[in-house]
Amino acid sequence: MSHAIGRRNFFRCLAGGAAIMAAPQLSLAQEEKIGKKTYTYKKIDTCEIKADVYQFPRQGAQPVVVWIHGGALIMGNRGQVDRTLLNKLAKAGFTVVSIDYRLAPETKLPAILEDVEDACKWVYDKGPELFRIDPKKIAIMGGSAGGYLTLTTGFRVHPAPKALVSFYGYGDIAGPWYSRPDPFYSRMPAVPKEEAYQAVGRSVITESSSKNNRHRFYLYCRQQGLWPKEVAGHDPDKDPRAFDAFCPVRNVSAKYPPTLLVHGTKDTDVPYEQSKTMAEELARKGVQHDLITVPEAGHGLAGAKPAKVADIHDRVLAFLNQWLN
Repeated sequence: MSHAIGRRNFFRCLAGGAAIMAAPQLSLAQEEKIGKKTYTYKKIDTCEIKADVYQFPRQGAQPVVVWIHGGALIMGNRGQVDRTLLNKLAKAGFTVVSIDYRLAPETKLPAILEDVEDACKWVYDKGPELFRIDPKKIAIMGGSAGGYLTLTTGFRVHPAPKALVSFYGYGDIAGPWYSRPDPFYSRMPAVPKEEAYQAVGRSVITESSSKNNRHRFYLYCRQQGLWPKEVAGHDPDKDPRAFDAFCPVRNVSAKYPPTLLVHGTKDTDVPYEQSKTMAEELARKGVQHDLITVPEAGHGLAGAKPAKVADIHDRVLAFLNQWLN
């Protein structure tokens, strides 16, 4: 693999956490039809954590989808929403709330999970008044790390969401795939330690873009197998039980919400086995679920044909309508 090709694939993997890669994007004219308002759902000292609310004007309370962006919990922002799926959700009568959360490594995983829990509580408590949603009809959805955070809401958020949709997410953050040097990323030029840490650590942040170079820190973590230590603040080899509260696959019960998993078999960032193992655990506990396997697709469903992506969107809408309407 050449450096140029590897770099392109790497950025594709990162972007895949925020949007379905194969989906066409909305034109500006189409997007403007959807109303958007920005709120601060939480404030820590001087750090404001925000959410964007998208909806078409309609009468009556709407069901709501909380979207959680990806980026390995290190990168990204609430603006990274799959616009095609957003448009379909809004047209189908759903309000979409896309949230920020504090990013690692400046903020460790327990506080990140608290942000997600507080965002869901804010939607439940304030949503009916601020943007006319039905608090009894809340679903959580996200891609990659956002898919992971989505799965954590199934056992950490109360009252529990009515449904979860995880695009190429993961249920285990302590396994070898994250805690050992990654074969795919190790084929790329090694990131020097000094460069990696220069990209992070200055202050608590809730939003980032490609200009921040935080992807270099992520690449370093994958090449060194340091992601669990840097993000969760624990070593899975020395303290494996510390990850019990962080891993969805260890916390599935019969009360877990109905869950839809979507994953490509050729994903080089988050192994397909992560969704497969999660589906197996859901089946063991008798939880309503489905796994959409996308043959030969990479992270972000890269390589999937537009018709296949459109079919996945249709299945997502049918799943939400089944459990929210």
